[in-house]
Amino acid sequence: MPIWRRNLLVCWFGMFVTGIGMSQIAPILPLYIRQLGVDDPGAVARYSGLAFGITFIVSAIFSPIWGLAADKYGRKPMLLRASLGMAIVIGCMGVAPNVYALIGLRMLQGVITGYGTACTTLIATQTDKEHAGFALGTLSTANIAGSLLGPTIGGLIGENFGMQNDFFLIGALMLIAFATTVLFVKENFTRTETKVPGMKEIWSAIPEKSLTVTLFVTFFVLSVAMYSVEPVITVYVNQLTQGASHVALIAGIAFSASGLANMLAAPQLGKVSDRVGTHKVMLAALLAAGIVFIPQAFVTNAWQLTGLRFLLGIAAAGLNPSVNTLIKKITPDSLTGRVFGFSMAAGYLGVFAGSVMGGQVAGWLGAKYVFFTTSALLLANAVWVYFRVYRKMNRAQGSVDAEANK
Repeated sequence: MPIWRRNLLVCWFGMFVTGIGMSQIAPILPLYIRQLGVDDPGAVARYSGLAFGITFIVSAIFSPIWGLAADKYGRKPMLLRASLGMAIVIGCMGVAPNVYALIGLRMLQGVITGYGTACTTLIATQTDKEHAGFALGTLSTANIAGSLLGPTIGGLIGENFGMQNDFFLIGALMLIAFATTVLFVKENFTRTETKVPGMKEIWSAIPEKSLTVTLFVTFFVLSVAMYSVEPVITVYVNQLTQGASHVALIAGIAFSASGLANMLAAPQLGKVSDRVGTHKVMLAALLAAGIVFIPQAFVTNAWQLTGLRFLLGIAAAGLNPSVNTLIKKITPDSLTGRVFGFSMAAGYLGVFAGSVMGGQVAGWLGAKYVFFTTSALLLANAVWVYFRVYRKMNRAQGSVDAEANK
């Protein structure tokens, strides 16, 4: 097996488990906080929001820092640091004595994270150009699938085996990710600079500043879109099923359908982007995702919603790998880790912003308007991508083709 493919398999598993570890707490968090001694419903809601969101906010701050460390010391050491650290921290959540310790551990989890940044950088720099789109497309499914399936997995484990065992299981899986990284991941890393550049030097060294910013914003908007429905989907499903039993399970299935579709479609769309152009796949995926959100506001039962969420996952599968592939193409190798760190930070901020936006829009206007708002964001981003990315890359591709035909 080629080294790049072996690295991809190990990193995929690690990023999948990391995604679950970041999001599995969502359905059990209020129940676990109540178990830790908080009885007031208002306090439970406040602590739940703080404990869930703080991980992503802190991750957004530290992700660029770990990206810099990856460029300085190598990507494999960052994988080992993050996987072992998260195994310990998540495992400790299962024995948290009170809600303040739980919030502190969730904050520490955000500090330690960086596994995804290191994985993306490792695969981007250690994979040949012919397979880059496929590799990054496959890798992108891991974190998204883990994040979207995490709430369902967390709810099932918590309901059947106890909430504390939820944390112990995820910690054990992270230990397995640590062991497989030690044994199987290979990296040819040579540090090319002795002085670590500051932010100004990094920014001045990026050749395509406008394009880079556009890609960061696109990744942010995609994360907002994928998580905007998380605060309201259980309520929406309850309305659609008119209070039927197992609402939480049905809502989990509907939310996770996009993750399953993403896992299936992203590798294939990565191959398509290698063949026809990454910018074309990205624009088409943005338009499709924006359109698919609209009918979700008009469904009459939960299974229609699940089907449309599946279609959304197929559309979204063309976005993450496209963004990562374009970032790799326009970024010097010596800066790849730092730039991917900023990209991951944009994604973490998008998760937090999407959850907040969805809750606020649903609270003020109703759950259906979350879908309209998210659709408008994606379609506006598609217009921006057309003018800032698509036309520019099309011209560049046309020039290359013209030179090749001479």
